[in-house]
Amino acid sequence: MSVTPVRSFPDTSWAEHDHTSGATRAVEPVLEGGAVLAFPQLPFVLSDAEKRFLDPRWADGKAKNISLRWPSGEMRGAAGEAQDLADLKAMITRYAEQSEAFALRLFPHYRGHLKRGNTSFRPVDVAGRETSWRKDDTRLHVDAFPSNPMHGTRLLRVFSNVNPNGRPREWRVGEPFEAHAQRYLPKIGKPVPGAAWLMEKTGITKRRRTEYDHVMLQLHDLSKADTETQRTGPQADANFAPGTTWVVYSDQVLHAAMGGQHMMEQTFYLEPQHLQQPETSPLRVLERLMGRSLR
Repeated sequence: MSVTPVRSFPDTSWAEHDHTSGATRAVEPVLEGGAVLAFPQLPFVLSDAEKRFLDPRWADGKAKNISLRWPSGEMRGAAGEAQDLADLKAMITRYAEQSEAFALRLFPHYRGHLKRGNTSFRPVDVAGRETSWRKDDTRLHVDAFPSNPMHGTRLLRVFSNVNPNGRPREWRVGEPFEAHAQRYLPKIGKPVPGAAWLMEKTGITKRRRTEYDHVMLQLHDLSKADTETQRTGPQADANFAPGTTWVVYSDQVLHAAMGGQHMMEQTFYLEPQHLQQPETSPLRVLERLMGRSLR
């Protein structure tokens, strides 16, 4: 069985309009095909003053991430004095802006369609976090959210390891999405009639859950609960050293975060019709395999 490829590129600049040699452009087919794009020489550089934030004490303990919510720019999950929080917010905002410029250079086909989602700083160690099996991100999974139905919208993420002590971000990647879907689709039944309406009306979900969202949640849960496939299924280590940036469709690539501390992350949303190859989206793959519309 094949495993998700990690493709490395030599970029050293985030700039949207950087025309120096080695600046990667127009790699939509590589990303949409299910690869992880790694940039080992592309660090998100913290100023000397910002390095004080490389400490879990800045997290409020209620959430694993310190995040900025757009378009308001509201910061959540942080604790500290007002000036420190303003400086922390400025650092995370700079990451959002650099990531957006970088994504638009890499993927010019998405210009005008890419929507900025949350930006987060993760100062807490991955290891040792107590959680339920459904929330255990050390198990291979594709991203899907019980309370936030995506309706097929793609989840593009830009990560950067800012660890100051040489510690890599340790990932595993799994089999391609279509093989993953074929493994579990026979176990997935149709949604209970009326359940999506009830969950929306009672506020359990932010909007109506489509059959696509139902299937993606089942893929997420069945994968995480399958201890044998987690242990022996197709997979490979993918470790990202400090100073590395990597880009991935996290709704498509089976991934697991095994270890690491201090990471930046930017989410972008893209409707599947705006892909260069819409047929590669999980929505279209699942519709083809199941023989019907899932929206």
